[in-house]
Amino acid sequence: MTQPSAHPAVDPALHPAIDVAPSPIPVPRDVAVHEGPALLAGLGDGPTLAAHRSRHGSLTDVPLPDLLGLVRGVGLRGRGGAGFPFARKLDAAAGRRGAVVVVNLSEGEPGSAKDTALALTRPHLVLDGAVATARALRARDVHVVVAGERPWVRTAVERAVAERYDGVRIQLHGAEPRFVAGQARAVVELLSGRPNLPVTAWAPEAVEGLRGRPTLLSNAETWAHVGLLVLRGEVAYRRHGTADEPGTTLLTLSRPGAAPQVREVGHGTPLSQLLADLVPADARGRPVLVGGFHGAWATWPTLRAARVSVPGMAALGVPLGAGVLVAPGRECPVAFTSRVVDYLAGQSARRCGPCRNGLPALAAAVRSAAAGGAGEPAARLAALVTGRGACAHPDGTARLVRSMLAVLAGELAAHAAGRCSYEPDEQHGFDQDEEVAS
Repeated sequence: MTQPSAHPAVDPALHPAIDVAPSPIPVPRDVAVHEGPALLAGLGDGPTLAAHRSRHGSLTDVPLPDLLGLVRGVGLRGRGGAGFPFARKLDAAAGRRGAVVVVNLSEGEPGSAKDTALALTRPHLVLDGAVATARALRARDVHVVVAGERPWVRTAVERAVAERYDGVRIQLHGAEPRFVAGQARAVVELLSGRPNLPVTAWAPEAVEGLRGRPTLLSNAETWAHVGLLVLRGEVAYRRHGTADEPGTTLLTLSRPGAAPQVREVGHGTPLSQLLADLVPADARGRPVLVGGFHGAWATWPTLRAARVSVPGMAALGVPLGAGVLVAPGRECPVAFTSRVVDYLAGQSARRCGPCRNGLPALAAAVRSAAAGGAGEPAARLAALVTGRGACAHPDGTARLVRSMLAVLAGELAAHAAGRCSYEPDEQHGFDQDEEVAS
C-alpha cells in the first residue's frame, strides 16, 4: 500500500507558527522496476549474492590508480542530483589517510524510487562498488544510510549484508524521515551521532568529513555504476550511452494513481520515448516537473526535444537532477507547485535565515500567486534566499519557484483573472489513500 509521507521535519510545539505540510507525492511503498540494459539487467535472477555472482563474477581488488582510471575514463558523475564528477571526489579522498566510504540510501526526495529499486533488486552491485572502493582506499568501514520512512529498504540491505564477507566492516544507519536528511553534511552529522541536519561546511566531505576523515559519500546509483565498472570494465560500460556521455542512468517516473516506475536508459535517449509511460494520452501537452522537488517545469515541446543528458538538459533549463519526472495529471501545476513549496518550507533544517524565515515567506508568496495574487513577491523572495543558505535546500526550492513563474506564466495569468485551466474537482491527485498496484 502506498501511504502519504506525513513525518514532521520540525517540532510544531517548538515552532507553532509553522505548518508542516505533507508531501504532495507519497513515499512509494510499491515500485514498478523495469528490466534495463546494464544495472537492471537480469531482474528475473533475483537479488541474492549467488545470482549476482553468477551474472557478474567475483569481486577482485582494483588498485586505486586503476579505479581512478575507470571512473575518470567514462566521466562518471554522481547520481544524487548535483552531477559532481566522481573521480574528483575519489582523488580528493585518495590523498589522505583514514578514508571512510558511505552509501547514501536515504533518498529523502519522496518522488524518487531509483535507490529504493536498487536496494530491492540489485543490492550487491551497490555494495560491490562501495567495497571495491573501500579496499582501494584501504578503508576499514563502509557505512550504509537508509531512509527512515522506507523500512523495507533497510530489510533488503540487511539481508544482502548478511550474505557477504568482504574483509570490510559494513554498518547500517537509519536516517530521519525528512527531505534534507540525505544531504551530504546531514549524513555526516548522523554518522557523528549528532542531529541528522545539514550544517555549514568549510571543506568537501571527501577532504574532511566524518570525524575529520576523508569521506567518500555517494548515493546508491553512483555506487552501482562503480560496481559495474569494476566488474565489467570500461569497454562493456561504453556499450550504452554516447561517446561524450557513456553509460546509463535511472529515472523515476511518477504520476497520480500509479506506482512510480523506475527505468534505466542510456544517455542520449530521447525523452519522448519515456513520455508514453509517464503521461496518459488525455494529459499530454501539459507541463512535467523534471528533476524532482528541486527541479524545474518543462513544457511539452521542450520535453519532446530533450534527450537524457546531464549537460544537455541543463542547457535547456530543465536539469536532470535526481532523475525524477513528475506528471501531476489533471492537477493544476501552479497549485501543485504551491503544495511542494509548502512541504519544502516545513522540511528545512531551520538553522539559517533563508530556511528559518525565507522559505516560509516564499511558500506564503507562492500560495498567494496560486490564489490569483501577483508573482513579484515570490520572485523577489526566491532571489533573496538563493546562495545564502547553509545547504542547497533554499536554492533548490527557489529554482522550482522561478521555473513556475517563467514556464507557467500563462496559468498564473489565468489565476489572476479568476480562472484555472484544470478541473478543480480533480485536484490533489497524489494524495490518495487507496492501494496502488505495483
